[in-house]
Amino acid sequence: MQHFINVILPIPIEKQFTYKITEPESEILVPGMRVAVPFGKSKIYTGLVHSVHKIPPEVYEAKPIHQVLDDDPLVNKIQLEHWQWIADYYMCTLGEVFRSAVPSAFLLESETLILLNKRGEVDENDLKDDEFLVFEALQHQSMLRVHEVAAIIERKNTLPILNRLIAKGVIILKEEIYEQYRPKLVRYVKLGKTYQLEAELEKLLENLQRAPKQSQVILSLFQLEASTKKPIKVSELEMSSGASRAIIKALVDKEILEEYFIRTDRVNYDGESDVSNLKKLNEYQEKALEYIRQSFENEKVALLHGVTSSGKTEVYVELIEQCLKDGKQALYLLPEIALTTQLIGRLQDYFGEKVSVYHSKYNIQERVEVYNNVLAKKSKAQIVIGARSALFLPFSNLGLVVVDEEHESSFKQFDPAPRYHARDSAIVLGNLHKANILLGSATPSIESFQNARSKKYGFAQIERRYGNVLMPEMELVDIKEQHRKKRMKGHFSERLLEEIAETLEVGEQVILFQNRRGYAPIVECTTCGHSPQCPNCDVSLTYHQYRKQLRCHYCGHHMALQESCQACGSQTLDTKGFGTEQVEQELKTLFTEVKIARMDLDTTRGKHAYEKIITSFEQQEVDVLVGTQMVTKGLDFRNVNLVGIMNADSLLNFPDYRAHERSFQLLTQVAGRAGRTKKRGKVIIQTYNPYHQILRQVTDGDYEAMFKEQLYEREQYKYPPTNKIIQITFKHKEYNRLNEAAEWFAKSLRNLFTSNVLGPEYPPVARIRNQYLKHVLVKIPDGQSLTKTKKSIKRIEKSFNAISNFRAVRVIYNVDHI
Repeated sequence: MQHFINVILPIPIEKQFTYKITEPESEILVPGMRVAVPFGKSKIYTGLVHSVHKIPPEVYEAKPIHQVLDDDPLVNKIQLEHWQWIADYYMCTLGEVFRSAVPSAFLLESETLILLNKRGEVDENDLKDDEFLVFEALQHQSMLRVHEVAAIIERKNTLPILNRLIAKGVIILKEEIYEQYRPKLVRYVKLGKTYQLEAELEKLLENLQRAPKQSQVILSLFQLEASTKKPIKVSELEMSSGASRAIIKALVDKEILEEYFIRTDRVNYDGESDVSNLKKLNEYQEKALEYIRQSFENEKVALLHGVTSSGKTEVYVELIEQCLKDGKQALYLLPEIALTTQLIGRLQDYFGEKVSVYHSKYNIQERVEVYNNVLAKKSKAQIVIGARSALFLPFSNLGLVVVDEEHESSFKQFDPAPRYHARDSAIVLGNLHKANILLGSATPSIESFQNARSKKYGFAQIERRYGNVLMPEMELVDIKEQHRKKRMKGHFSERLLEEIAETLEVGEQVILFQNRRGYAPIVECTTCGHSPQCPNCDVSLTYHQYRKQLRCHYCGHHMALQESCQACGSQTLDTKGFGTEQVEQELKTLFTEVKIARMDLDTTRGKHAYEKIITSFEQQEVDVLVGTQMVTKGLDFRNVNLVGIMNADSLLNFPDYRAHERSFQLLTQVAGRAGRTKKRGKVIIQTYNPYHQILRQVTDGDYEAMFKEQLYEREQYKYPPTNKIIQITFKHKEYNRLNEAAEWFAKSLRNLFTSNVLGPEYPPVARIRNQYLKHVLVKIPDGQSLTKTKKSIKRIEKSFNAISNFRAVRVIYNVDHI
C-alpha cells in the first residue's frame, strides 16, 4: 500500500502539497521533520511534514520526495498548533509562518547551476556578444551560478540570455541543494601519541635544539597543560609561544603535535561561574508579586502596571527563578534589541549561563545554535530573552512567558507576512503550554488595561519607584512664546539650555529625544519653493549631513546634496524641520567640551552597535545621548538627571487613531529615564501647544484620565478595544488599475458589512518603491463573528482574483492593525 505525506512549503500558497513516500520512509517520518521536495518544473524546496497518511491526492499525481533531511523532528506539535492559529487569525498561509518561524539556514533551497552542454555542437558565430561571454566563461569553469552570470554580462536579469543559450543547445541547467549552516569547529592541539613516553620526549627535545622556535612551542604547550585542565586551542598556543601558525603546522606535519577539532557554540557565556543573589523585593513589589501569583492560580493572564523605575524587572526575575525551580523554560520578550543588550547582563548576573538570546542582529549561524539548544532542552537555553521572533523557538516545557513593555508597537510585525502581534501570539503560545503569562508596562495599552478592568486579566500595580525616589518633575516650555521673544538658540529654548548646563556642571547625564533621524526632513529652495523628491516614492528626501546626501527613508534611494536648486538653478537652499543629527550638531556648537553620542537607526546598524553606545553611556564616557524612540524604552541609566523632549507636537499631530495614546506612552517612557536612583529627575517638554490635554496628563502622570478619554473616543468611532479592525492594503504600479480594483473590493465589502467599511483611501505616503497603495478599513463590532467575517473577506478575494484585470493587484491583510 502506498504512503503519503502532507508538506508545508515555505511559500505563500493556501493548501499543503501531498508527496508519496516509500514504506521504510513512512516508518521514520513524523510531523515536524524536514524533507527536500521537488516543486514546480525544476525547483527543490525544504518542506515540513504536517501529517503522514495513505490517501492519494485527487487533482494531481503525487511526486516522490527528494530526500529526508532530519533524524528527529525540528518542529514540535505545539509549534504546529501555534502556527496554525497565527495563519488563521492573521489571514496568511502556514507556509509564510513556516518561513518566518525557523532560521533561514534550515530552509535549504536548490540553486540553479549552469553547465556547458558537452553533447551539443556550438557555432560561435551564431552567438551574440553577451551569450559568447557566458560560453567563454564555461570553457574555463566547470559550472556557473546565476549571480556569476549576472556579473559577467553586467546585467541583473539573466533569464532571457539563459533561455536563448538553452534553445541553442549551448548550456544545460541543474539544481543543487546547498546547506547554509555550518557548525563552528575550533582547532585544538596535543602532543603526538609517539611522544607521550618520556624516553621519546627526551629524544625529541634534543633533536629540536637546532630549531629553537619549534622547541619553544613544545615548552609552551607543557606550560599551558600544567596551568589548565582544559584542551589547548591552537590560538592560545600561538599567543603564549609567540610562534607563527606555520611553525605549529610544521610540527603537526611531522606528527610531533596532533591537531583535533571540537564543535563549539558561537554564543557562550564568559562570566563568573558563581551568580549573584537576587535582590530583596520591597513591600510594594512583594504585594504586586502576591497579586500576580493569585492570577496565575486562577489561570489568568496577569498585567503588571508599575511606574517607570519601580523595579518590575526584579519581580520578573523572582518569577523566572520559581519557574526554573519547577524545571521549566522561561521566555522573556522585549520590543527592542537595544533593551536586550542591557537586560542580558542583568539576567546573567542572576542566572549565569542559563540565559540564551535570540534576535535578528545575531547572524544566522548563531540563531540556528540557539534554536537547537532550545530543541535539545539544554541548560544554557532555560531562559530565552529576545525580540518578537523568539516566540517561534521550539519550547517543549514552557512555564512562564513575560512580555515586557507590552504596549510597544514594535511587537507588531508589518512586513512580510505573517503580520502577527507578538504580545497576543505569546498569550496563545502560553495557553497552549499551560504556562503562566505576565504582561508588564508603565503605560499599558488601552486593550490590555480594558481586559484588566473587565476582569479578563489579573491586575497588579506598583505605584512607587524603587527606593521611594520621587517621580521626575515635569515642565512644559512654550516654544511659540520663546520664538516670539527671540529666546531660542537653534531648536533649544533658554530654559532647556539652562537645565542642560546645570546638569552637566554637577557631573550628571542628559538624554535628548527627537523622534526623527537624519539632519532635516526637507531641503527647500527659498526662491522657487522646490524640494527634492524621491523618484520611487511620494515623499521628500531627508538630508543626512554626515554623508552629505539626501536619502529616502522608504526605499533607500539616495543622491549627493545638490549645490543649487534643480528646478530654478539658484543657490538659495534651506532646510526645514530637524532630526537627531541637527540636534547633535547644535549641541556641539553650544557645548564644545561635552561628549555627545547619537542613537538612531543610522548609528546602530552593526551587530554590537547598540551595546557600544549603551555601555559607553552607562560608564559615563558620554555626557549627552541624543536619540529617537530607541532611547525611550525601558533602559536603565543610573546617572541621568535630565531628559529633554525637543518637540512633542510631532507625536501628537499624527494621522492615526492611536496618536494620543502613543504620545502619552512615549513621553511617559522617555521621562522615566530621568532620576532613577536617589535624586529627583527633571523633564523638559518643548511644545507649541502647552495646553494640550495629553501633555497635561503626561505632566500629572494621570494614566487613568487618558485611558477614560481614549476609551470614550474609541467607543464613539468604533475602534479597538470595543471593535476589531482589519486593514486591507492594495498595491500596484498602475494608478488607474489600483483605483478600480480597490473600489470594486470596497463595494463588495459594503454589500456585506454596510456601514463598517472605511475607504478606499490613500495613505499619507501613497506610493512606495513605485507601487501605489490604497487602504480599506473593516471594523468588526463586538457581536459579529470574527471568523465568519474573515471567511467572507476571503470569498470576496477569490471573486476579485477571478477578474483578469485585477489579478496583478496585490492584496495585503493586516488584522488588528496598529
